[in-house]
Amino acid sequence: MNINEWKWLNKSSIIEANGELAIIAPAQTDWFNNPIPENGILPDPVANAPFFYTDVKGDFIFRAKVRPNHRYTYDACALMVIKDEKMWAKAAFEKTDFGTKAAVCVVTNQVSDDANGCNIDRDEVWLQIARVGDVFCVHYSLDGKKYDMVRLFYLPVGDIVKVGIEAQSPAGEGGLRFFSDLSLEQKTVHDLRAGI
Repeated sequence: MNINEWKWLNKSSIIEANGELAIIAPAQTDWFNNPIPENGILPDPVANAPFFYTDVKGDFIFRAKVRPNHRYTYDACALMVIKDEKMWAKAAFEKTDFGTKAAVCVVTNQVSDDANGCNIDRDEVWLQIARVGDVFCVHYSLDGKKYDMVRLFYLPVGDIVKVGIEAQSPAGEGGLRFFSDLSLEQKTVHDLRAGI
């Protein structure tokens, strides 16, 4: 996959080695629009984690194998689709605040929700986001062949969105986040829930 023309939001560094892209996630970085008020006021959105992306028009299926090098709570690699700071979604492999590693999906329309999927007792997984119109589906896979659904959702992002990879360390000191086997196909899947 040619990433030479991809762009940055919150530029970081990429190291290419052994078929992987390693993005440096700085400390205290995330994308999250906290829905829990503090003293009756919603906190400002956090949108400072590095995001490396391309603009995609129409339907697509985007996949990558991720290895987050989990150390701190919420350390993650993520695939994201972004319209702007107030409308976006991410599929992440994250170290949760329950002490597990899980496939996580966050959908943001003004504020974020936060949905932990299944726990995964390994260091790397494949993630996938598929789009048909304004409906998206997030999947994960243990082998890169059979994908299981994490979440199906509606998000009215418009025709063109930013699609790419994000590296985060919201509660930690940062670190390297590894991505490989990136694949972006501009096609309409016939079964969103199955991702095929």
